[in-house]
Amino acid sequence: MPQDFVPYEVVPGEYSKGLILLCDHARNTIPQPYGTLGLPACELERHIAYDIGAEMVMRGLAAELGVPAIMATFSRLLIDPNRGEDDPTLIRQLYDGTIIPGNYPLSEAERKRRRDGFYRPYHEQVRRMIDDFLAQDIIPAVIAVHSMTDRWNGLARPWQLSVLWDSDPRLAGPLLKAFRELPGVTVGDNEPYDGALAGDTMHQHCTSRGLSHALIEIRQDLVREEKDAAQWVKTLAPIIEKVSALPHNHVMLHHGSRTDR
Repeated sequence: MPQDFVPYEVVPGEYSKGLILLCDHARNTIPQPYGTLGLPACELERHIAYDIGAEMVMRGLAAELGVPAIMATFSRLLIDPNRGEDDPTLIRQLYDGTIIPGNYPLSEAERKRRRDGFYRPYHEQVRRMIDDFLAQDIIPAVIAVHSMTDRWNGLARPWQLSVLWDSDPRLAGPLLKAFRELPGVTVGDNEPYDGALAGDTMHQHCTSRGLSHALIEIRQDLVREEKDAAQWVKTLAPIIEKVSALPHNHVMLHHGSRTDR
């Protein structure tokens, strides 16, 4: 890993609020000496490199709610922090029709270099923050902020907003109920992806530790511009604040995951 590159950023906030925000795919940055992984610059502006608009929403929510947040500062094309270490899509060689030349072929030594230099430091920082909460006798709820493309395989996605979750409905259930009361908003429940993915960020840090959690997906065409992202922050912040404060979200459970069965 380049010595001057830090693979995560911590946004400070009040632990007393009992909420941590995460953003795994915040940026499309590929640090030197990796160049562009052999891709033209236009490919790095696509969803394959990062979740468009997610960082703006995460920062806005952190500021509005006064809570801490952690985001990965490297592109998912380098290595995907929202995958388990043994997931075949951890380092993609092909993504949505685009071949990533810098990822093929990939030696075991290079795979280890990226894992140890980017992936693990990010997850270690998430773990440290959770441990810091627990050391202060605060059991945090965790929300990850992502964004999804407005189309996939030529089909328009109908959901403006979606909640992904595995087997713990404490946070996801009330969020879904509240989001569905928003006028004119179609809300997905584990759409367009399933929230049960062994080894992903929620599984590593929340399911495995019994922490209440949810992953929020917002459609990218709705948060591409700063003013639109800010409007979504205003809409979502009071809901998240109210739901995350529910007492049952601050108890540790140990019931496992659908992926563990």
